[in-house]
Amino acid sequence: MDQMLLSNEISIRLGFFFGVFILVGAWELIAPRRPLAVAKLGRWAANLGLVVLNSLLLRLLFPAAAVGFSAICAQEGWGLLNNISLSPWLGVAVAVVVLDFVIYLQHVLFHALPILWRLHRVHHADLDYDVTTGARFHPVEIILSMVVKIAAISVLGAPPVGVLIFEVVLNATAMFNHGNIYIPVKIDRIIRLCIVTPDMHRVHHCVEVDLTNSNFGFSLSIWDRTMGTYAEKPAEWHREMKIGLDHFRDPKQVNALPGILLLPFKKHLGRYPL
Repeated sequence: MDQMLLSNEISIRLGFFFGVFILVGAWELIAPRRPLAVAKLGRWAANLGLVVLNSLLLRLLFPAAAVGFSAICAQEGWGLLNNISLSPWLGVAVAVVVLDFVIYLQHVLFHALPILWRLHRVHHADLDYDVTTGARFHPVEIILSMVVKIAAISVLGAPPVGVLIFEVVLNATAMFNHGNIYIPVKIDRIIRLCIVTPDMHRVHHCVEVDLTNSNFGFSLSIWDRTMGTYAEKPAEWHREMKIGLDHFRDPKQVNALPGILLLPFKKHLGRYPL
């Protein structure tokens, strides 16, 4: 099965990416959560341009990627799960949950350290919040994130199936919880008991600094609840909330690809309480 997944990894990832992207994009058109403040065409061109650039860089710098590296770990017997007796599917479940926690911790770290915040503020500087925001990350942050994942995989010994499921779920939930989509409040409350919802994560993109440093989770909501970083806002508050960073409001700077790539090198660091 591992060999089959490795040979079809790109097809699987692209299939889920385009499937979820089209689904959430259509949902945004049919039932938007809030009106957009900036023209969509320019934003989408820049955000999706980052996706293409980041994908090419990762394939160039990490030809095996995370799934391929996990296969090497399994072959060489590296990592915890490759040295203990555990049923294959339990190992997959453990890998998915642990890697999601690692990404939560990485996200907190990118807010806590000034040099990393410079990179991560590219994600937060988007003046609107929709499905493309979930893939808007500076190339250097994407590279560092891959290094973190590879380190975690090598220590954990995560199986290839688990790594692939984790990455597919992470990409899918990132597009979902960044979607400008309406979900009835009662249903949202049920979903967010397990999965991060758009209303939950949108709080993280508010210009208010204390709220920017809350709701760090991408997939599982348990980490924010147990680590004390969960913040909840009433449903009516979301429609009027201001998205982005107060000190970066020029669309030419934050919603055009050249300005996005140069954003980490701007002198203004901004406030962050961590």
